[in-house]
Amino acid sequence: MNSTEITLRKAEIEDRNIIWKILQQAIERRRKDGSTQWQNGYPNPNTVESDIAKGFGYVLTVDGEVAVYAALILNDEPAYSSIEGAWLSNGEFVVVHRVAVDEKFAGQGLVKKLFDHIEDFARSHDIQSVKVDTNFDNLAMLKILESKGYSYCGEVYLSGGVRKAFEKIVI
Repeated sequence: MNSTEITLRKAEIEDRNIIWKILQQAIERRRKDGSTQWQNGYPNPNTVESDIAKGFGYVLTVDGEVAVYAALILNDEPAYSSIEGAWLSNGEFVVVHRVAVDEKFAGQGLVKKLFDHIEDFARSHDIQSVKVDTNFDNLAMLKILESKGYSYCGEVYLSGGVRKAFEKIVI
């Protein structure tokens, strides 16, 4: 009888404090892992409010409780126009940024579920692919992308750093 409801929905302004708490946990986790990613004051509370205001902020909820945050941006990531390498496609795409999981939901495979939901979202809007980048040392995310069938396409430059770029065709 004990089934869990997992839902992807647009973030509301009321979610901003929990989202920022989740991002702070992720920033600290990256720091403890010795990563340079997210260690320079970005993302910050303004990033969260801007994401929500622009309609980019999404939350994955577990039985109504916010568990994962991600920014989903349609067709718009200037850094992706100059890739050292090649994208799989040049049609419409969803960009995934700022993925972070609440610690109390860590290790439950929710980021994989997030990507399932994002791929469904893309398909339901007739969007050809999902593009994502991550730091070379973000081993957890690299593993997830590999397990979800994302192809390594090359390197992009974002916020002063080199990122590994991936794409998956979903239609």
